[in-house]
Amino acid sequence: MVEIARSTSDRGEIWLGRRSDGALELRVNGVFVMDDRETRSEELLATAALEAYTATGLTVLVGGLGLGYTVRALLKDPRVQRIIVAEIEPDLVQWMRDGLIPSVLDDERVEVQPGDVRDIVGQQPGQSLDGILLDVDNGPDFLVYEGNSAIYESEFLATCRSALKPSSGVLTVWSSSHSDHLARAMATTYDESRVRPVPVELQGRDETYYVYQGSS
Repeated sequence: MVEIARSTSDRGEIWLGRRSDGALELRVNGVFVMDDRETRSEELLATAALEAYTATGLTVLVGGLGLGYTVRALLKDPRVQRIIVAEIEPDLVQWMRDGLIPSVLDDERVEVQPGDVRDIVGQQPGQSLDGILLDVDNGPDFLVYEGNSAIYESEFLATCRSALKPSSGVLTVWSSSHSDHLARAMATTYDESRVRPVPVELQGRDETYYVYQGSS
């Protein structure tokens, strides 16, 4: 493993490196977060969110920049007019601007707003977003930062609802495992909520991820 970049803050350490198989890998506090060899989960999140829309000129907020694959998948859809990216790690954004990570930031439709996704969503004008996509963890049971547990609680889910357009806005949350707690929180916050299992094949093995969606 060859280190490309490393950054530390009061949240811990983020690390970017190149594996022996050539894959770019991102770790947070020593824990694997993602790589660019297997990107289907990020792409499936974008696909699941976009399936909910028939309109054009969409404004979407994405929680978590990562290696950019969720944003990259959204940009392929001509209906997407604007993407707001909430990213808590400013150094990760800078690594992408510096070319250490293939950039999605040179597209004029993409705007990065540094900070905690809870704050960024709360700062959006009411009823202004067509969609919010949350992929800041591997779900509520596999947190990148312990403070992220509040993202999956009813209070923040209600904040998301306030930022979404009535009748057409959709919150989409990605999780690597089923969470009864998240399912209940979504059901009590949104008029309509659904949990969709997504079967995927990862490195020769079958896995099931879950997409949680809520709309009013």
